[in-house]
Amino acid sequence: MPEQKTEPTGASVRTYLAAIEDEVRRADCETLIKLMRKVTGEPPKMWGPTIVGFGSYHYRYDSGHEGDECLVGFSSRKPDISLYFMGAFAEREALLAKLGRHKAGKGCVYVRRLADIDLKVLETYARRAVADLRKRYPARAAKARRAAS
Repeated sequence: MPEQKTEPTGASVRTYLAAIEDEVRRADCETLIKLMRKVTGEPPKMWGPTIVGFGSYHYRYDSGHEGDECLVGFSSRKPDISLYFMGAFAEREALLAKLGRHKAGKGCVYVRRLADIDLKVLETYARRAVADLRKRYPARAAKARRAAS
């Protein structure tokens, strides 16, 4: 079984943000923290060295592979901000069509800056993704597994 690469760490979110040289990018990341905290009700935590994540869920695939992931998160990368949303909800494509300038992958949305997108649509997208994950992977199971570790 492959070992999970991205796990929560004790690293400081504030230190991570302070290291972002571009002031606009840093302000965008601060805005994302507020938005994602509002959506999840969870504080930000570093997942690995570069992902700011909120909450968690425990998944298990039919193959037997399992692990924990953040409900939502983001990372400031060189060209874009990567937004991590793994929910598979019905309105996904319709919301992406209204979001504004972005690129999308299976579980990520990439934006250059928040000024390019509609933050209300992003909040709705994040809420739907979190609701889907919480429905598919109940929080009590993730908490029980973490407590047993």
